[in-house]
Amino acid sequence: MPTNKRESLIFTVIMCFLMVLWMSVYNVARVHGWELSPAVVAEAWLGFPPAYIVAMLLDVLVASRFAKWFAFSYLVTPGESSKRAVALAVSVMMVFPMVLLMSLYGALEAFAHVGDPAMILPAWAGNIPWNLIAALPWNLLVAGPVARLVFRRAFPEGTVLAKPASA
Repeated sequence: MPTNKRESLIFTVIMCFLMVLWMSVYNVARVHGWELSPAVVAEAWLGFPPAYIVAMLLDVLVASRFAKWFAFSYLVTPGESSKRAVALAVSVMMVFPMVLLMSLYGALEAFAHVGDPAMILPAWAGNIPWNLIAALPWNLLVAGPVARLVFRRAFPEGTVLAKPASA
């Protein structure tokens, strides 16, 4: 788990990359009848940069604040709960606002291609359950553990300072 704001930002960059990449491929494959082909992966990769930017902004400005507030208010107690329980609680609570917000992003992106504003709300509502059943297990079983492993291998505890060292 990150221990300061700099570590948190670095971890968010890694985690967001893993989640957005997987969810992009998943959603494009779903739209193409669950076909996983090079064309589907290429389409997902082309849509990845703007989705990643939007996801990073939503994560930092909205979702992480909600997730930490909810987790620390109702699920775990800092200092008393284990680090694993805290990580699990925050990870689970990150999924819900991100699925809601990024499903809206996907519906708006589809609207940009189709041009029918009447399809935004049904597309958004239809995307939410599909994205929830893909994002929650991916977050808990793959992206979270991989992000933690990569983060701690790249940045051993205590190597990312809360404030820059003075010269």
